[in-house]
Amino acid sequence: MNLPLFLSKKIYSDKSDKQKVSRPAIRIATIGVAIGLAVMIITVSVVIGFKHTIRDKVIGFGSHIQVTNFMTMQNTDPYPICIDDSLMKVLGDSEGVARVGRYSLTQGILKTDTDFLGITFKGIGPEYSTSFLANNLTNGQCPVFSDLKSSNRILISQMIADKLRLKVGDKVFAYFVSEDEVRARRFTISGIYKTNMTQFDSNICFADIYTINKLNGWQNDFCTGAELIIDDFTKIEETADGIVSQINKKPDCNGNILTSQTIYEAYPQIFSWLELLDVNVWIILALMVCVAGFTMISGLLIIILERTQMIGTLKALGASNSTIRRTFLWFAVFIIGRGLIFGNIIGIGLVLIQIHTGFVKLDPSTYYVNMAPMEINIPLIIIINAATLLICVFVLIAPSYLISHIHPARSMKYE
Repeated sequence: MNLPLFLSKKIYSDKSDKQKVSRPAIRIATIGVAIGLAVMIITVSVVIGFKHTIRDKVIGFGSHIQVTNFMTMQNTDPYPICIDDSLMKVLGDSEGVARVGRYSLTQGILKTDTDFLGITFKGIGPEYSTSFLANNLTNGQCPVFSDLKSSNRILISQMIADKLRLKVGDKVFAYFVSEDEVRARRFTISGIYKTNMTQFDSNICFADIYTINKLNGWQNDFCTGAELIIDDFTKIEETADGIVSQINKKPDCNGNILTSQTIYEAYPQIFSWLELLDVNVWIILALMVCVAGFTMISGLLIIILERTQMIGTLKALGASNSTIRRTFLWFAVFIIGRGLIFGNIIGIGLVLIQIHTGFVKLDPSTYYVNMAPMEINIPLIIIINAATLLICVFVLIAPSYLISHIHPARSMKYE
């Protein structure tokens, strides 16, 4: 029989009124562990949800990997590359690549009777994934984008629509300025999207790649680049290395030098900002573990001092200091375990409520989302629970040595 475990169960289940001090101490220690764990679960869920939400929005505009002309990386002007069927097959068959979509860019001006706005027109074709745009539509629908003919339909952001007072179904003129002429096109607003990412919403609208190529004076096989969607984001570097080995610094069918970059390289400032959030998480986790640890230490000291006579009796009966220390450490495990149960219920419960109701609102102009995004990561929650238990038990080892200073004769003389 495991004597320390048996004794700790007896102490923990003792509801005697004699223990007037230890019972509140146990409750406070349990509450401290529960609150600390709940805060850690909520913090981690918010940060993971926020990072993934912002990451997915950036990827929605720029994909995981981009293949472009080398000169485009060196200048703001879009230089074309030739992506024919053979190159599309090479990119599509690359390990880890799920989808390849060509795109073309050009600069233009949308003009109404009362206002105008300079924006970037992004031309996309039928192979381009529009699921991200469809999921962020606020009105209308995504047009059917073509690489063979122009539908003269565009998709604009809510921000652009508000500035120019446009709505779905309106017709608007767009002007494109080249070196020797100004060309005009009349477009119909097919849909309006909103991602709350000001960097993109303020200046990007979507049109047919056929239209944009004609405006740029490019042939059908020409485009600004190709965007690659991969199967597993955690393997983006491995997939990118495979793309680099196949196309980087190699010419296309017209001699233009190809190059590639990941979404991290295309928008380093956004991902650097997201990485800074990890520092806040570690600080909060450390503070909450300290709170749980200190409440457990104070609770254990109170319990040991109140159980002085019992400790003296056990020592008189031949129990070693090690046995008694392990008894109280097991006792602490029961308290911590109960706190972890309540902490999980509170933390996961609040996260689930936020996921399904979105009752915590945020300012989208500051946080890029209109409600606090949360995501439950079961493996990480299990690690947090295990780490909290181990750390709290570890910090209790030193206070448990107070038992060695309790003398049987002195502790029992008041019996």
